Amino acid sequence: MKIFVTGGAGYIGSHVIISLGEAGHDVLVYDNLCNSTEKAVLYGKLVKGDLADTKLLNKTLADFKPEAVVHFAAFIQVEESVREPLKYYRNNVINSINLLEAMRENKINKFLYSSTAAVYGIPEIIPVDETAPMQPINPYGFSKVMIEQVLSDLAQSSDFRYAALRYFNVAGADPQCRVGQAYRESTHLITRALKTAKCELQKLLIYGTDYPTPDGTCIRDYIHVTDLADAHVLALQSLMKSGENQIMNCGYGHGFSVKEVVATARKITGIDFKVEETGRRAGDAINLVANSDKLRKTTGWMPKYDDLEFIIKTAWEWEKKR
Repeated sequence: MKIFVTGGAGYIGSHVIISLGEAGHDVLVYDNLCNSTEKAVLYGKLVKGDLADTKLLNKTLADFKPEAVVHFAAFIQVEESVREPLKYYRNNVINSINLLEAMRENKINKFLYSSTAAVYGIPEIIPVDETAPMQPINPYGFSKVMIEQVLSDLAQSSDFRYAALRYFNVAGADPQCRVGQAYRESTHLITRALKTAKCELQKLLIYGTDYPTPDGTCIRDYIHVTDLADAHVLALQSLMKSGENQIMNCGYGHGFSVKEVVATARKITGIDFKVEETGRRAGDAINLVANSDKLRKTTGWMPKYDDLEFIIKTAWEWEKKR
């Protein structure tokens, strides 16, 4: 199958490209490389382009003629979205609409969307399932809700069909250490902990220790990026076969606190790196854990790497290689 992937050189995209390539699909990556590198594209071809460049986007789609589009090209940092909301709405919303319009122009009607647990805001019931109300608490989450609504409206008005995967906290790196997280300014907890262990950062900040959790720090459901990549391949296969619109959570169904992650990172690295506690960070939810029963039932997804130590170990091997 021919698949067009936006943002395929990024952290999650590069792992999905591996899973798609190993499954035998013909992949074309479209990425402006603002937070990524062409070295991360291990399968298929890369076109350097921006979704704001509608002329290049339309030409690339017309030339490649994909059967489906997978969309990763978004800004994802919650704190930054609070400080710079227009940046997030311009890229995550307007550029996504540019892509959808280009798909319609080129008669492509299958779409796999990279969404987020941030759409739930502060859910009342944990683990949270897909029926929970969408009540985002930051512009990043709102930008994803907006596009999910656009997808729903498109599907009702045409033969457009989509699957939206709502990620929880994605972490780790390719077990073969071929690709991993390479953001210039990562805000991911595990990556920042490991960079502190490497002395690339002077200290690791813990934002908020007064939350209503067992140790006072936020709790997150950490999913290994390769398990998430495999979920994309299965979700795409399901979409192509059934043509049913789907929204599915991607997580393991249990969470770890910030302090638990820090303790595990110290254990894996063998380094007692410096940690400093500070106040809460704008836009952070207290507890986000997935109910992913729908993903498992719909696609047959069975995660392989549901182990925090393994997740951090693969991330550590990647950081040492870098």
